[in-house]
Order: sequence, then C-alpha cells, then structure tokens
Amino acid sequence: MFTILVADDEPLMRELLEFRLQERDYRAISASDGREALARLADSAPDAVVLDAMMPVYDGFEVLRQMRASTIHAETPVIMLTARRGEADIVGALELGANDYLVKPFMPEELLARLARLLRRK
Repeated sequence: MFTILVADDEPLMRELLEFRLQERDYRAISASDGREALARLADSAPDAVVLDAMMPVYDGFEVLRQMRASTIHAETPVIMLTARRGEADIVGALELGANDYLVKPFMPEELLARLARLLRRK
C-alpha cells in the first residue's frame, strides 16, 4: 500500500483527496500548511506528495525546494495541485523538481491516473 501526503490549506480539498485516495487503496495523510507538510515527510516517509502551491508558513514551492535538497526526499514524486496557472508558476515548479503540475479546478480521476503513473516508475 502506497502512502500519499496531501498538503493543502483547504480542509474540503484535503477531505476530497483523502477520500478519493482511500477509495484506490492508498494510505492518505494530510498537512494544512508547509511546516506541517515537512513534519509529515519526516515522520511518515510518503511514497508521493500532492502539493498545493499557496499554503501558510511555507508555500508549496519552498516545501518542494526543501524536499529536493534532502537526501531522503529528493526522489519522492510530487504533483503540484494548485490554482496558480501562470507560466512562471508552472515552469518554476517543474524546474524545482515537481514531477507533474495540475491546475485547480481539476478532474480527480486525472490526478489519480497521473499519480498511479508516477508510482509505477518508483
């Protein structure tokens, strides 16, 4: 069973993603801000991360930056899931090491398909 960290400051979004992940037999854990996301990375070693860009404390870009600088989480797959749709945001996230980027609103089935593809490569 794969463990997926969902980091998003919107409670309804976390609940939706947790529900959809659990339906697919993933173990879902969540974080409501960047600091909590880094703590969950340290204590649960997820197999992949679904990461919002706009969160309190540390934004998703900073979380991603710290993940890629870490020897433990440098290769953990990350899908950015955010309302930020600007070219600079998308390219910036990919250059920082995001494996994929989806813009909200999104289709949950598409997210799950992209996540499954990343986990197959792992």
